[in-house]
Amino acid sequence: MEGASVSTNPRTVEEVFKDFKGRRAGMLKALTSDVEDFYRQCDPEKENLCLYGFSDEAWEVNLPAEEVPPELPEPALGINFARDGMQRKDWLSLVAVHSDAWLLAVAFYYGARFDKNDRKRLFNMINELPTVFDVVTGKKPVKEKPVVNNNAGSKPKAASKPSKPPPPPPPPKDDEDTLDDEDEEEHGDTYCGSCGGNYTADEFWIGCDICEKWFHGKCVKITPARAEHIKQYKCPSCSNKRART
Repeated sequence: MEGASVSTNPRTVEEVFKDFKGRRAGMLKALTSDVEDFYRQCDPEKENLCLYGFSDEAWEVNLPAEEVPPELPEPALGINFARDGMQRKDWLSLVAVHSDAWLLAVAFYYGARFDKNDRKRLFNMINELPTVFDVVTGKKPVKEKPVVNNNAGSKPKAASKPSKPPPPPPPPKDDEDTLDDEDEEEHGDTYCGSCGGNYTADEFWIGCDICEKWFHGKCVKITPARAEHIKQYKCPSCSNKRART
């Protein structure tokens, strides 16, 4: 897929939508019909890789653009690092979500100069298509039900009396406060390997299984839901060291 051509800058709503559909079709090929080839190219031993879709319905797994700032918004970086740490279907779903986000970013990068009505028309055209995530996961789009006005011709109902406000929530239990305090005391000397912030019990943390450093989940872009599928977590620094070695 190397050397796929990039289209000229689309200027109208129709041209931007055509560019969106081409890039979307290329990414769908990578994640469905060409999935074995795509999976093989996303080798975790390689450096940070991205999945690109092109307007001619081609796709490519490659390193991110070296120019700063890039000509177009860049797709998710390092999709190959999580490949072997997650179940295959979960990893493909994750790549699909990032692909949808990138497709929208590129479309509205081109549409930034459109007026309000054209931007709305572009979004409505895009929204009629199922997302990459919908296709990859087999999720069926929800059909909109027609609105039926059953009150036509009937007398308006009297306004109901406002209900009483709900009671205030109970105060937190002392046992939970004690556990949080003990947790913070135990990890009081723990610092985030990315931002250097102190440990707090009300934030999600994840530890690297290689260097044993701890990180805020938000600093390394790992959510609690994603962490459940990772068998062995490698922080960005250890992943880069392993790629260079």
